[in-house]
Parts: sequence; C-alpha cells; structure tokens
Amino acid sequence: MSTHDLDKAFSGSIPEVYEKHLVPLIFEPYADDLVSRLRSRSLSRVLEVAAGTGVVTRSLANTLPQSVSIIATDLNPGMLEVAANAGTSRRVDWRPADVMDLPFDDESADAVICQFGTMFFPSKPAAFAQMRRVLRPGGVLIFNVWDRIEANEFADVVTTALENVFPDNPPRFLARMPHGYCDRALIERDLAQAGFATPARIDVVSARSRAASCDIPAIAYCQGTPLRNEIETLDGSRLAGATDAAASAIAARFGRGPVDGMIRAYVVTVER
Repeated sequence: MSTHDLDKAFSGSIPEVYEKHLVPLIFEPYADDLVSRLRSRSLSRVLEVAAGTGVVTRSLANTLPQSVSIIATDLNPGMLEVAANAGTSRRVDWRPADVMDLPFDDESADAVICQFGTMFFPSKPAAFAQMRRVLRPGGVLIFNVWDRIEANEFADVVTTALENVFPDNPPRFLARMPHGYCDRALIERDLAQAGFATPARIDVVSARSRAASCDIPAIAYCQGTPLRNEIETLDGSRLAGATDAAASAIAARFGRGPVDGMIRAYVVTVER
C-alpha cells in the first residue's frame, strides 16, 4: 500500500481509538465552533463531508432546528459505523461518500461543512468544486484545517519523539497530512480555482488540548490516526514502544498528567 493510501486508511481499531481519545483531546472545541457559524443562517439541508466518527454531526443535531435535515458522509465505512453507533439526538442520514464525486444533486444543500478533512483530499480544487456544485446560490462552505505542526504542541512533540525511535526513516504523517495544508494563500487559490468568486474569510482559532495523563495524547496520535499505519509499516512490533516514547516525551515537557497543550487551526468560510 502506498504512503498516500496509508495516510487515508482509518481502519482496524483506529476509529475506536480516534473516537475515545482524539475526539475529546482536539476535535470537540472546534466542532462546536464550526456549528456555531451556522446558527444565524436560514437552513433546510446541511451536508457534512469527512464526518469521521461524528463529533460535528452530534453538534449539528444538538444545535440546528429539527426542521433542518442533516446528511453526514465519510469515505471510510469504519468511521461512519462508530459515528452511527455513538448516536445523535435526532435522525441523521449517514452515507459513505467520496468528496471527489459527491452523490448529490446540484444546488441541493444550504451549507456544506467539513472538520479537518480537507487536508486528506487528493485534489483540493476538485473537492471544493464538488462542494460548490451541491451548494445552492448563497449557500456556504465552512471548513477548518490545522495550522502548522509547531503551533500544535502535542502533535509536534509526538512527531519529534518518533524521530528518535525511527532515526533512519521517521514517521511524518502528522506533519505531512493533518498539518500539511496551512498555507492561507494556497487555500484561497484552491477555492478560486474551484469556482468560488467571493473571497473567503479565514479566522485563526486557538484552543487548549487537555488530557488526564501524558499517555492519552500518545495513544491518540500513535494509535488513533493513520500514523499507526506508518509505524506498523516501518516495524509492526514497535507500536507499543513508539507510543511509550511519545508519552515519555510529552511527560518531559508537560508532566505526566494532567497535561495541557496549545492547538491552533484556521476556519474558512466562503459563500457560493
């Protein structure tokens, strides 16, 4: 399997670890932020792409009026299965779908929302064009992307720690993918190439990443993301040792627990 395929493979036990550890660690505050940006809009149908295990979906279901229909999609069936099993406060239409070829009619949604999925799209302009296609005139696309890895402390510490575990070929998934699409000018160009004529609004949103111990961020990143695939491809016997090394590095900088690190992202809002 190629590096590109490994970077997108949220399979095996990754979805369960992702939901248990990574969602509360870094995703929950940004989910509520994204959904809050829809509250003032008149909506009848919202499409979520790259929904993962449903942290944004749950916030949508809790926040939006009952009259608003919610469709939540993801490329990885395992992620959607965890999301559906976690449940929502009201009905959500869960559908496996590839953002590169969305199975929805033109101009069929009032809003498209995507939390930390854009970085994984093989062609950002093509994906944005698909999302623009399904938006009604005046509809809005809202998505977020992580800032550079150095502005996201636990991810940066984990990546540096793994350089010592695998000095000849250090795993770079976190820097390459989750934190690899943080050039604001590039994001603006990709949106324009996709056909968005209105300039995007890009906000910097900082938050805190907190956990009860140093072990939780280490497990979250090393075993709850495709970083696990990269580690196991390098040496399948060293996942536990790599996780321990990451935990020790977090403990050296933040203590053994509770731990508290900075996270920072960009939130992009653009209208059709």
